[in-house]
This record gives sequence, C-alpha cells and structure tokens, in this order.
Amino acid sequence: MFKKILIANRGEISCRVIKTAKKMGIRTVAVYSDADRNALHTSLADEAVHIGPAPAAESYLVIDKIIEAAKKTGAEAIHPGYGFLSENADFCRRCAEEGIVFIGPPTGAIEAMGSKSAAKQIMEKAGVPLVPGYHGEDQDEAILKKAADDMGYPVLLKAAAGGGGKGMRQVWSSDEFSAALAAAKRESKKSFNDDKMLVEKYLTGPRHVEIQVFCDSHGNAVHLFERDCSVQRRHQKVIEEAPAPGMTEELRAAMGEAAIKAAQAIDYVGAGTVEFLLDSDGSFYFMEMNTRLQVEHPVTELISGQDLVSWQLKVANGETLPCKQEDLQIRGHAFEARVYAEDPDNNFLPQTGVLRFLKEPEQGDHIRVDTGVVEGDEISVYYDPMIAKLITWDENRDRALKRLQNALAQYNIGGVVTNLPFLYNLAAHPAFENAELTTGFIEQHNDELFKDNDEDISQLLPLAALYALLEQAEQQRAQAEKSSEPDSPWNTPFGWRSSLPAYCHVDVRWQEHEHRVTVEPMGEQFKLSFEGQSALVSGSLQDSRLSAIVDGHRVTATVSKFGDDYHVYLADRAFSFSLVQPDTGEMDDSAGAGNFAAPMNGTIVACSVEAGAEVKKGATLMIMEAMKMEHTITAPADGKVVSFFFNAGDLVDGGAQLLEFEVTE
Repeated sequence: MFKKILIANRGEISCRVIKTAKKMGIRTVAVYSDADRNALHTSLADEAVHIGPAPAAESYLVIDKIIEAAKKTGAEAIHPGYGFLSENADFCRRCAEEGIVFIGPPTGAIEAMGSKSAAKQIMEKAGVPLVPGYHGEDQDEAILKKAADDMGYPVLLKAAAGGGGKGMRQVWSSDEFSAALAAAKRESKKSFNDDKMLVEKYLTGPRHVEIQVFCDSHGNAVHLFERDCSVQRRHQKVIEEAPAPGMTEELRAAMGEAAIKAAQAIDYVGAGTVEFLLDSDGSFYFMEMNTRLQVEHPVTELISGQDLVSWQLKVANGETLPCKQEDLQIRGHAFEARVYAEDPDNNFLPQTGVLRFLKEPEQGDHIRVDTGVVEGDEISVYYDPMIAKLITWDENRDRALKRLQNALAQYNIGGVVTNLPFLYNLAAHPAFENAELTTGFIEQHNDELFKDNDEDISQLLPLAALYALLEQAEQQRAQAEKSSEPDSPWNTPFGWRSSLPAYCHVDVRWQEHEHRVTVEPMGEQFKLSFEGQSALVSGSLQDSRLSAIVDGHRVTATVSKFGDDYHVYLADRAFSFSLVQPDTGEMDDSAGAGNFAAPMNGTIVACSVEAGAEVKKGATLMIMEAMKMEHTITAPADGKVVSFFFNAGDLVDGGAQLLEFEVTE
C-alpha cells in the first residue's frame, strides 16, 4: 500500500480522503491556495504545500504545481477528489509520465466519457439505452435547431464537455431556441473551454437515478446499488438518498447490469457513477458517466457498509475489489442534504461571508457531517459555496428522514445566509415524505417550499414575538440577579407604569416586511395585537427549544439564532425572522430604482444593450459571472440605460454600482 498520497483538492472532499488515509496508516499531503492558508484540510493533513493565489485557475487547476508538490514531498499517488482536475485526462496522463499513481480511472476512460456526444456513441454500441437526441459533430445552429424541431419541444441543450448543470438550458418552444443556445454555448465555453452542444428530448417528469460502479484492474466489476438524486435546483443536486424509493429488485438488477456494461465498454478501473433518467413507466436512459467519486457517495457508504475511498486506494494499488456482487447487501436507508451558503429566496444566489457561529448536530451512528470548514472560516467568492454535507441513516426511509429533519433543525450557522430553512421545508414536505420524486420537484412545489403566504402571519408572528419576549425575560432576570436591587420595578421584564397597564412592542421583520406586535402581559400569558388580529400566548424556553401555546394550541419548535436573525423549525415547516432594533441614526433613502449593485465579486460577461437604449421591463441589461454562476441583470421597469460603469471582462466588487438606469415615467 502507498506510504504517502497527495490530495489535489480542498475543503470537505480533501478532509474526507484524509480521514480514510489516516485509518489505513497512509500519510497525506494537502495543497492550498492563498485563500485556504488556514483551511481545515491543511491542518488535518500530515503536510501541506502552498500552490498559488486564490483563483483556482492559478492554483488548484495548475497541473505543474500539483505535480511539483507531489514530487517535492515524495507522494507516490495523487487522489484528485471531485471537481478541479478529477476528470482531466491531461492530468491523469501527466501523472503516469511522472511515475505517480493517479487514484482514479485510466486516461482512456476519462477521455471516452469526457465528451458527452462520444460517450453516447460508445453507450449505443454497448447496448445501453439512450434518450433520443442529436449527438453529432456538425454544430451549425440550423442543424441543431432542426434536430430540436424534429424531436418536438421541450428539449434540453447540454454542453458536450459539461457537468454540474453548466452549459445546460431547457428550451420549451422553437422561438426560444437561438437565445438559449447562445447562453448555453457561452457558459460552456467559459466553464470547459468548449462550446460543443448536444440536443436531447427533455422528459418532463423523470427521476434522476444513478448507479455506483467499481472496477479493478483484474477484470472484476460490481455495482453498489443506486442513489436517487431527483431533487435538484439549477440541475445541481440538493438532497440525495439511497436506495431509490420504489425500486424493484428486477429494475435494480437491470440498471446495475447496464451500469457495469457501460463501465466495461471503456475498460474502466476505480470508482465511477453511471447516471440514468428513470421514467414513470420504468424505462431508463443513460445520461452520462462521471469518472470519479461523487459528492453524494456517503449515502452509498452508509447503506452498503463500505468505505469507498478505501476501495479507491486499494484498487489504485493494484489490489482486487474487496467484495463480489453477491457479498453486497442493502442495509437501511440514508439521506444527504447539501448545506450551502446561498439564498433560496433570491434564486439560490451564492453568498459570501464569515462563519461567525457554527454548531453542527451531534454525530454518531445515525448522523454524519462531512465538512471542510470550522467556525471563523470565510466562504469566499473563489470556490463553490458548499459548507457541508449532512448525512443521516436509519433502518428505513421514514426513520432516516425524521433524523434528517431533526438534524437540520439542530444545525446552527450564523454570519452568512444558508439554505438550511429551505432544506428543512423540502425534507418536511408531504410529497417528499411520500417519495413523489421528479427532477422538477422544487419547481412543482415552489409555493409550498417557499411559504410566502399572508395567512401564515396569524400562526407564525405570535411564535416569533413569544420567542423574543421569553428571551428578553431571561436576559432581564439575569441582569436583575446581578443588580444591587433585584426587586426594583425597573428590572421588570416588560415595562412598568405606576398607574397604567404595562405593555411593550416587539418589531419583527418577516418576509421583507416589518410588523409591530403590541404586547400586554396578563399574568403568565401575553396578549398580542398585530395586523388587526390578536392572540393569547404563553410558553417556555429551554436552550433552543420553544414550547408555546397560541390561543390554546400547543406547539413546539427548535430555534437557532445569530445576532438579530432567527430560524424557527416546526414539525412541518421552517421560517426565518429578525428583530428590528430601534433606529438611532439617519436612514439613507438614496437607494432605489435605477441603482444596480453587483450581488458579489465577479466578472462582467456582457453588456447586452447600448448605453442610451430604451428597454422594456424584464429586458436583459448585463450578464455577470460569480461563483461559477451566470447572473442576469434585468430592467425592473420600462426605461433607459443611461450608462454602464463596467465593460465585458471587467472584475467588479460586490456592492459596486453596475449601471445607471432611468425609469420611464
């Protein structure tokens, strides 16, 4: 076995590989950029080598620097993780030339699957079922559009060299085709330096089911069952689970056999994932094969009892697979939720900032957290904003899902906006609980998942106000105990008046609106008045657990907070609110229509109109790229672009004004 390996990656995947290597007695070398100088993976590894500036293109993606670090430290093998250079055939070839073992498939297998169009042709010859589509070399727009017209809409445009939802667009009608093609090609060129496109029939209600395969250099191949990854946003997975709900043994065997056939068709070695679209009638179609370990591999580990990184290291060392197919069995059910610094209420826009507070759920036999960050770390603009993967396991799906819901409610993060409340709402949604899964799940249940309903005020505003009041009472009691006169009326929690009833106000910001709640203490209860309504509430607060009675209805909730921001997790949903503090300064009302601020640091891709142009509401004005996503700046109303402050190719700081816009009166 190897004595020392280098991990050519960062964050949680680097930490994940290091943990298995340590168990196997293998020394590890981490690499890091300027932004990751104090990152967790650098301290977990036995050695760490600096490889350059923060941008990945100048550090983690520079093959020469990775090879130099491996040779300098005497690493015998390189584990590429996933992303970055993990599916780069040139990197794999270079490792071989330098006498360094690449812990992954051979160069030929990476090249075969690196082009989606070539992969489709290989799979077709191997007898693996394919989605109808155009996978040809001729990229003339007229040819691509004719293929789409002949197939019938909707169709899906996909980057031939792509992955992770980059360079992908759904096209619902013929007149949308040209604009969608231009956007997909532009994004593909930027992400993969290749704008070749595939056109495929878009299945409107499929599931995304993938098979984990493993092959060794001795001709052995197995599959470790399936994962359902249907719940996605922007074609990127949100919650995965294994095994796939409703999977019959016959279908599992058929998909597993097809996946192994796909791997053997390219002489595969190592861990790979064959992704399929599963239609409602039980038919399935090959999408692509990822020639690496997947982000969601932990759910497979938990239901199979196998350490897939350990398998990778053994196979790369020339050993045979640890198990035969008949030795592998499914045990229980597992979920994985990807915890991101992103704003689901703003089209899942990535967020940056410092993790000023971080409290993970307690780990054990049923809960696992794979992460590469600690409290105080910065989520920067340079890399993917994933904070952690939360994985739960239990004997069946219902119990594993309940553990996921509870763990999400116990996961507390402060300092950056995260998707935790959204993940909770998704995991608690009745359709998700009933495993009614499709790749359009989030769009289909958008209204319920985002819970933007005015009628919720009567239910949720009292809970927010009650929590604030109970927290205030605790703070006041603690202050009174330290006072020389603890029984003074000035230490009364909710205000004191000599001849009038005591009352106070709680100002709550919820769903971007401020709500004033008037509070009248009535013994052990509070009478709340708000928005023309009233409620009688009481309750208790113990740590983060709120027990409340609202108009005779008892509910319990878990509450996490950071500063003035609160997340409340009920049995069937989560919501967020903040407390509005008194304004003691001057408000700046200068911001308004016509001011366009960059959402974060990024690069201007294009200015879509000329300065001085008259535009209609919704027209695209500018396209910006940040954190591996394109962001389209559109006109908020009919008006005129007075001037652009940046040009295509310019770097901009978050908050910078991008353009000046005048609204037509």
